[in-house]
Amino acid sequence: MTNQPENSPVTRRRLLAGAGLAAVAGSVALASPAHAVPGAPAADAKDLPGSLSATDPIATPTVDGLHLQFGADASREIVVSWHTLQPVADARVLLGDAHGNFAKAVAAATRSYLDAKSGRTVYAHHAALTGLNAATGYLYAAVHAGATPEFGTFTTGPRGRARVTFTSFGDQGTPTLGKKDSATSKWVNDNLGSPSAGDTTGGVERVQPMFHLFNGDLCYANLATDRIRTWWDFWTNNSRSARNRPWMPSAGNHENELGNGSIGYAAYQTYFEVPETAGQTDTTRGLWYSFTVGAVRVISLANDDVCYQDGGNSYVRDYSKGAQKAWLEKELAGARSSADVDWIVVCMHQVAISTANNFNGADLGIRQEWVPLFDKYGVDLVVCGHEHHYERSHPIRGHEANQTLTPVPAATDTRTVDTTKGTVHMILGGGGTSAPSNQLLFTPPECRVIVSVGAPNPTTGKRPPVYVHEPAPWSAVRDAASSYGFGAFEVDPGEPGGETTITATYYNVTGLGGGLEKFESFTLRRPRSDARRREDGQGQHG
Repeated sequence: MTNQPENSPVTRRRLLAGAGLAAVAGSVALASPAHAVPGAPAADAKDLPGSLSATDPIATPTVDGLHLQFGADASREIVVSWHTLQPVADARVLLGDAHGNFAKAVAAATRSYLDAKSGRTVYAHHAALTGLNAATGYLYAAVHAGATPEFGTFTTGPRGRARVTFTSFGDQGTPTLGKKDSATSKWVNDNLGSPSAGDTTGGVERVQPMFHLFNGDLCYANLATDRIRTWWDFWTNNSRSARNRPWMPSAGNHENELGNGSIGYAAYQTYFEVPETAGQTDTTRGLWYSFTVGAVRVISLANDDVCYQDGGNSYVRDYSKGAQKAWLEKELAGARSSADVDWIVVCMHQVAISTANNFNGADLGIRQEWVPLFDKYGVDLVVCGHEHHYERSHPIRGHEANQTLTPVPAATDTRTVDTTKGTVHMILGGGGTSAPSNQLLFTPPECRVIVSVGAPNPTTGKRPPVYVHEPAPWSAVRDAASSYGFGAFEVDPGEPGGETTITATYYNVTGLGGGLEKFESFTLRRPRSDARRREDGQGQHG
């Protein structure tokens, strides 16, 4: 498996070799006209980073947490991001070609937030690289005045249908020990992470996907004594992957940090620069978005807007006042009617299905607000976290007329799934948290559904969930034996007028370095949109 489309002319190895000793020394040569990035002006010497000797280690912060995000069009747009704890001058990204020649400098815009708990300000720097060539590998360097540059590589998405691999997990935390226990004087992890949070990142790097979907509850900073330290540790762990491939997130309940913005998501909104979405406000900026890679439209949702469960630092249900739902329906309608989109993949945190006992459970709010839209517009795949185990549903379509709106399985073949019949939901919550739920699964399968919440607790202020149990005929496959792992998805575009497939594999992460064992593979299939359009033109319906 590889992050390179079939027609990509540049591999990461070639890019790093092309950078040569210039990358090691922290200096970059001017690009010659023959090797310049296509369409890019030659850089002036002042745009290029200086040597290591120019760095003042006291006055100048380092380039920390280097990571990538796609723009709305993954074939042309990449955002390079990093952060500091003090303002910096001349934050920029230098874009290089396959030979390690840097011919373009792009200024970074800076966002910041004041952490209400510590009183410290974090500055995140985002350089939007646009007008890129599709299916092309690039070398880049992120730098600000006085700092040693940090290097990374990326490959843009294909233009049109092509083979693409992506991965997904949620609920990671950090592998660090960040809090001293007052009773034992031992260092412990206060953000629900574990050493496995490092192994899962190593596992993703073994697969080498084009991009990674992170299904919420990134680092659990809202639980930590030092929230900024926790974010720093998170990026230290994950930058080794995220600097070379976009990590595209959804906001989970533990991204809700008390006092950080009006509804608690200011840290999340500062560290990530995701594709812009029309109609969002300063409060909701970046909480839902979409992007397209090849023939796959990915839609990221922020489920606290519709969930009943009180799972964050503050209760924010209905914060968008219906704006996210209206956007989602418009987005789904556009994707399903597009001649260029075959697959619709939704990335979100909380779940519509789960057979774990004494854990979070499924949320009726998702079944009421999102699932009917998934049914109406034929969403193919939903990847989630929140429950800390692996489980997938049969393709579901419609619901029973009961209190919990129990999803109805449209088919029961666990090897091959026709997604025109229903949507497959996958719980991929084994990203590294120290509180797995794989040993809490009901046997035989059943589900606890949160149907409402009670009055706030006078001491904690939390609203207790009200659960109703249901049978789980929709449950297809689950892993009770292993706690950590992730999904990998290989898109095969098929032939014009025919069928396209996604081979989905769930890997257990087995230990240090991200060792992998395959738990299962299955195939999603559906007609390409050009096949559907041909049938519609002949008076048939797919």
